[in-house]
Amino acid sequence: MTTTTTKFQGLTFNILVEEFHDKSADGRLIGYLASIYTQDKVSAERRLIRRSRLPGAATEMKLAIQRDGIQAFRRLRGI
Repeated sequence: MTTTTTKFQGLTFNILVEEFHDKSADGRLIGYLASIYTQDKVSAERRLIRRSRLPGAATEMKLAIQRDGIQAFRRLRGI
């Protein structure tokens, strides 16, 4: 079981991308979950923005945020 967290620093809040995956002894994928949170800098409160159970979704989310910045974040939130 592995959990990976990537943090993008912002002016008023941070964006956290968490990825969880678990593999069996023979290497097959048992479970996968990718989540995007916003984290307030003052209170450290986290709010869930989006979840995906498709393998590799966290990588796509991270690349979109790195490439497009706040515009990608707005697309993910549906604003």
